[in-house]
Amino acid sequence: MNRPDFKRIHEWVPAGAHILDLACGDGTLLDALARDKGVTGYGLEIDPDGITACIARGVNVIEQNLDDGLANFDDGACDLVVMTQALQALRRPDRALDEMLRVAGEAIITFPNFAYWRHRVHLGIRGYMPVSKSLPHAWYDTPNIHLSTFNDFEQLCRDKGLIIVDRAVGIGDHEGHWTSRWWPNLFGEIAIFRVTRG
Repeated sequence: MNRPDFKRIHEWVPAGAHILDLACGDGTLLDALARDKGVTGYGLEIDPDGITACIARGVNVIEQNLDDGLANFDDGACDLVVMTQALQALRRPDRALDEMLRVAGEAIITFPNFAYWRHRVHLGIRGYMPVSKSLPHAWYDTPNIHLSTFNDFEQLCRDKGLIIVDRAVGIGDHEGHWTSRWWPNLFGEIAIFRVTRG
């Protein structure tokens, strides 16, 4: 697992937890958590290739469009809900956050930080929407419909009365250094948040 958000999530998830991994992709994270920490749970994925990869890994996966909500899961059905770099692709990220914290007492969410200094420079100097490792699509074919920043997400949590238990910063394939921890909105490429209800 060379993604900084996966490394941090791996540290934060308690051993033996029952989790729901939303937009789980190829099941890499859930597979590692099951192997290393005895975690159980399900991945939700809509992409057929991701579902096939999950099955090949032995990861329990359900085909589901997250924009349809999580009504098939009871309140408190899991210990933890995880969503890595998919919140920005949903029609209503605010409602998705509500659903995550209905299904579990805690959620870990990661997303690309649009206010990252390289994105600002790219847009400011070149005049084009940035394309980077964390934002790899052109403006016309991107699945990202709600680009946000550390500040935006923290404000959403305040508006909803949520508690940010912890946050971390990813840059490229590693965790951020002191500048990104002090000024995550400017120097953090990937936002990593751990939230719970107030």
